[in-house]
Amino acid sequence: MWRHIASNALTFFIVALFLLAGAIGWGAKQYRDPGPLAQAICFQVAPGASMSGVAERLAEQNAVTSRMILRMGADYTDKSNLLKAGSFLVPEQSSMEDIVDIITRGGANTCGTEVVYRVGVNQVQGVVRDLDPVTNRFVELVTFDPVAGEDPEEYAEVRTQNDTRFRLILAEGVTSWQVLNAMSAISILQADVTETPAEGTLAPGSYDLRPGLAVSAVLAQMTSRQNDIIATAWANRDDDLPLDSPEEMLILASIIEKETGVSDERRQVASVFVNRLRQGMRLQTDPTVIYGVTRGEGVLGRGIRQSELRAETPWNTYVITGLPPTPIANPGRASIEAAVNPDTTDYIFFVADGTGGHTFTTNLDDHNRAVAVWRRIEAERAATPEADAP
Repeated sequence: MWRHIASNALTFFIVALFLLAGAIGWGAKQYRDPGPLAQAICFQVAPGASMSGVAERLAEQNAVTSRMILRMGADYTDKSNLLKAGSFLVPEQSSMEDIVDIITRGGANTCGTEVVYRVGVNQVQGVVRDLDPVTNRFVELVTFDPVAGEDPEEYAEVRTQNDTRFRLILAEGVTSWQVLNAMSAISILQADVTETPAEGTLAPGSYDLRPGLAVSAVLAQMTSRQNDIIATAWANRDDDLPLDSPEEMLILASIIEKETGVSDERRQVASVFVNRLRQGMRLQTDPTVIYGVTRGEGVLGRGIRQSELRAETPWNTYVITGLPPTPIANPGRASIEAAVNPDTTDYIFFVADGTGGHTFTTNLDDHNRAVAVWRRIEAERAATPEADAP
């Protein structure tokens, strides 16, 4: 009898093990399989939230099939205590495994509200925007000018929220004065700098911000990034350039940056200036004249006067020979690389062609013809009905 009982117990135990293994396998499959989420959502995890509470809310939003399996999967992978507060984009049909990874891996928020401060050559703009999780595109809620002291209600509301992201975007060709002036007006930053950084030493690009961050700390990031770009470009420069130092490379790059907004032209523009430097010709570039007038503090906002073309400033390349003493803006990586890797051409002139680009020429006669074409385009544009409208 005892043998019969032991045999039944063993059979029961084996069956139980098979059932348990099957249940575990089924649960693991449920944990890894695509989930029921019909469209992407922006899921918020509050500071101090628990995995149990998160699982409850995910189930309410029909993002998971089982709160218990999600909690067990998080426990098994030792992620239950790794929740990160913030707003996270959960794509449609995300598995529970994917969701747990998204809300525990850390890093910047991937959806929700974002405030972007854009520092451009002609204006500074703040934008409050939300990411639409369905289209994965941002929807602008309000724009404002932080330098003018504008503080719209939407901005005042989101800037104190824990899950709001902040970014600063620096356009290529802005001056250091423009950068500092803008950053000093951004209300979430600590304005602790009064001296304008050296021209050309700040790398354009995108920078993450947070409330209370010092302006000096952001400037240090910009300077470090630009130093790395400068060092790499100088180390990979072409042979036999008429440039004696990284500083001269940066000066030339800033002129290239201000002369063209067409990426494919940068190396051609660089070739013109390199050819002029080799031949001892003056650079004769208008942006240097403008910098001599404004010193980089804002935009000129009008045409250059003949008296300004003749004025003797350290930056006026119609008057001086060679490069000016400092950069005239903060150039981006592409212009810096163009300065030390120009196209091989015989060009020594260029003029606008009416399409946003330029016509490049090798002699004065061809250049004068290109200038005449450009003057006709200017005259035709000035005679359009829009130009005559009150």
